[in-house]
Amino acid sequence: MFIGVPKEIKNNEFRVGMVPAGIKALVAASHTVYVEKGAGLGSGFADSEYEQAGAQILETAKDVFDKSEMIIKVKEPLKAEYGLCRPGQILFTYFHFAASKPLTDAMMAAKSTCIAYETIQTLDRHLPLLEPMSEVAGRMSIQEGAKYLEKPMGGRGVLLGGVPGVEPAEVVIIGGGIVGQNAARMAAGLGARVTIFDISIPRLRYLSEIMPPNVVTMMSNEHNIVEKLRTADLVIGAVLVTGAITPKLIRKYMLKEMKQGAVIVDVAIDQGGCCETSHPTTHDNPVYELDGIVHYAVANIPGAVSRTSTLALTNATLPYALKIANQGFPQCAKTDKALALGVNMTDGKITFKPVADAFGLAYTSLEEL
Repeated sequence: MFIGVPKEIKNNEFRVGMVPAGIKALVAASHTVYVEKGAGLGSGFADSEYEQAGAQILETAKDVFDKSEMIIKVKEPLKAEYGLCRPGQILFTYFHFAASKPLTDAMMAAKSTCIAYETIQTLDRHLPLLEPMSEVAGRMSIQEGAKYLEKPMGGRGVLLGGVPGVEPAEVVIIGGGIVGQNAARMAAGLGARVTIFDISIPRLRYLSEIMPPNVVTMMSNEHNIVEKLRTADLVIGAVLVTGAITPKLIRKYMLKEMKQGAVIVDVAIDQGGCCETSHPTTHDNPVYELDGIVHYAVANIPGAVSRTSTLALTNATLPYALKIANQGFPQCAKTDKALALGVNMTDGKITFKPVADAFGLAYTSLEEL
């Protein structure tokens, strides 16, 4: 198979779809790999390293898209890339379709086969290609939240861990999945008082068992959330409904109940955000203030630690990329149920129901196709 790795063009997105070691594995399996010039520089990988791994370096993204049967990326195609996608071409990347009608319309029109990292799901309900970036985003949410709690950054001027004689900050985490778990560990390690919300009793029981004493768990409902928001210094939105639009659990009226200068980090913004007042921001301009509350809603948080993120992502994506390249589509979708759940769209038809439901569009099961 002819495989392409273009350079990412999203704002401050320094990750790359595949590291040289991954390229070497694909080439060893008798596939041809094209890499756009400079694609790996943001993650610390020179073109020469890709060439040594067996890749061919091409000058432009158009060259890569034109020659490739499968494109491996990190982030969804942007408007400038819509016209580069073609019928039958496999696009293997994060899509988050439910948060973007224009992207959904564009990929339906392109008739490409869109395999979304974020919806590949194993029988035990793990999301193997989303989890590495969720780990990064969860840890970074505390790092960024702590920074924007500083007074010069617009926050309350609170140190997460406090000091002897001064109480630590209150951190509230809404969602006890991979993002929430990693955020809680980081916040607890810094000495904050942490509360994690989730709707699953088994998950709360598990978190209660593994977390240190300064972390408590609570059932997620509107009453409990409002009560904890009143005392929160830092709130992490870590809600996930696989492939679907994120429910708004922090409503606008709740902001008036919060302390002035408190910070909300909405990690769920890729899928629309779990805070009603969130809208996507960038690493160039990551925060805005509304009703006295600092909002951080960067849509590609892991892109800031690009080398760590790229290495972690390739570790997860490479086995699936090899399977797709070796077996082709749709054979790999027939033999791998986890990968089949990643197929959100093919031949202009939506094959992942939460995406169709998000926009009231027609759904066609992959089996029918």
